Amino acid sequence: MPHSISIYAASARAHIPNQITEPAKNRRAMPQRSAAFTAALLLGMLSAFKPAPILAAQPLRAPIVRTDKGLLRGSVSNGITRYLGVPYAAAPIGDLRWRPPEAHAPWPQVRNATAFAPICAQTTTLGVFSGPRNANEDCLYLNVFTPTARPPARLPVIVYLHGGGNFTGETPSYDGSKLAARGNVVVTVEYRLNLMGFLAHPALDQEGHSFGNYGILDQQAALRWIQSNIAHFGGDKRNVTLAGQSSGAIDVLLHMVSPTSAGLFHRAICQSSCYANFPAITQDAAEAIGVAFAQAAGCGSGRGSETARCLRELPATKIEELAGTASAQSKFVIIGAGIVDGQTLPDQPLTLFKTGRFRHVPLMTGATMDEQGFFLAITQYWSHSDNAKRIPPTADQYERYVRSSYAPPKYPESTASDILSLYPLSSLESPAQTWSRAASDAKICDIRRLSTLLAQQIPVYAYEFSDRRAPSIFPDMPGLTLGAYHTADIQYLFPLWHGGPDGVSRPLNSQQSRLSDEIVAAWSNFARTGNPNGAGNAPWPRHTEKAGSDAWLIQDHPASSRLTDHQYAMRRHCDFWDSLTPSP
Repeated sequence: MPHSISIYAASARAHIPNQITEPAKNRRAMPQRSAAFTAALLLGMLSAFKPAPILAAQPLRAPIVRTDKGLLRGSVSNGITRYLGVPYAAAPIGDLRWRPPEAHAPWPQVRNATAFAPICAQTTTLGVFSGPRNANEDCLYLNVFTPTARPPARLPVIVYLHGGGNFTGETPSYDGSKLAARGNVVVTVEYRLNLMGFLAHPALDQEGHSFGNYGILDQQAALRWIQSNIAHFGGDKRNVTLAGQSSGAIDVLLHMVSPTSAGLFHRAICQSSCYANFPAITQDAAEAIGVAFAQAAGCGSGRGSETARCLRELPATKIEELAGTASAQSKFVIIGAGIVDGQTLPDQPLTLFKTGRFRHVPLMTGATMDEQGFFLAITQYWSHSDNAKRIPPTADQYERYVRSSYAPPKYPESTASDILSLYPLSSLESPAQTWSRAASDAKICDIRRLSTLLAQQIPVYAYEFSDRRAPSIFPDMPGLTLGAYHTADIQYLFPLWHGGPDGVSRPLNSQQSRLSDEIVAAWSNFARTGNPNGAGNAPWPRHTEKAGSDAWLIQDHPASSRLTDHQYAMRRHCDFWDSLTPSP
């Protein structure tokens, strides 16, 4: 049978049981969702929320597609067909909490896929990133955006993993329509977060299943669902690009080194955070955190089945309370690069990259010019409930930060003074900008180190997003200029992304819209061929250390530019930062 969804819409009577059709007089077009429906939501509070319902009587004009578990009804708007809240695994609740995801049961009738499902349980009060009120443990759903009009050939698939430190984040804020309009099938994925997604404990780990990295296992389950079903949506299972931003980018790297992700994707894109220095936590350290969590939760210090049962019977609200509600820094939450469990993650990621034990797939990787401006905004503004305390950092605070962050014995005695000399307050307009530039350079040079290592083994295309006039997702913050901050580039791929209900959605201007078109074209070319060059984007060099050869694309408007690796390293003072962190 042809793969086009329109086949189902045109001949629904031949494929849908009579009891789920409506009389002709009651048929009416499905209402279109407004752009506001996809408002960005990065954090959520736990509350009761029912899964997307299975309904029988719906208009026959709605597109219907077959999956291996049953039929799904989507919606169409502006030439894009959306299937929202699609289950890819069973709800990880009750006895399935802290176990690898299991298959979802089939559904007998057509299931509505016209609204986002609950987001995964997570920390809830992080200022601008406070989220919706529909977080839930029953959250293993994905969303598919696909062109309504299809070419004969299967389309490349882009799977996007949201950021948020693996302790926050959600999919409703990521509208894949613009990428889908360029001829891609776009899939966004919900997966377990913070304590629900990354907890190791001896009582759980000895049960004989993969443990600890439950959020990563969820992502793998979604990728397997794609292999089984994406052809029905017009996608090519043999051409899957795995992309992510921030912690989502780190997760992409974990899949590159995970043996259990073999064959599930064919290209990779990392937006920020693809660091050389991103050590995963060891099993022993993770289990020590898990034991402390169990004791704090009232489950004692035991390591047997009774403790495992106690943990699985804990109210979800209690777990999220211990995950931290005032900040992301709960001592029980594992932030970052997963747990070395010997199976999903057999060793430290850098060790696996250095020894060639990873998926040898083409990679696009880079950062924003002012990465740390984002974190400065959160810590300086959103850590205070009192507006009077929401002021830019002072010169004294900048110096204290440098001296406390780069103190012995971790760093040589002279390190802090060297940084203050390299980044004097007179070099930029404010202490905040100087602070941001120094911290950003340290992170970006670490990204460059990994890019350089991997470019010796696979095709790597490196970039820097440099639109310092990018719309801010934050409310106005007098005295603080964010520049091209961490997350600023997301809205150039997913229109009107703005971080959460308290974030501010600001449209792109005409020049920024053209830059957005360039970036979307590059992603689409890369998803199709493994090379971002092609119609619609600025020429993009392959990353190389070769003297005189362009190696970095600097994305900006009115025109993007290119730098050699040496020029880029000089611009970011990478010789200095590399001296503090040994090269891979």
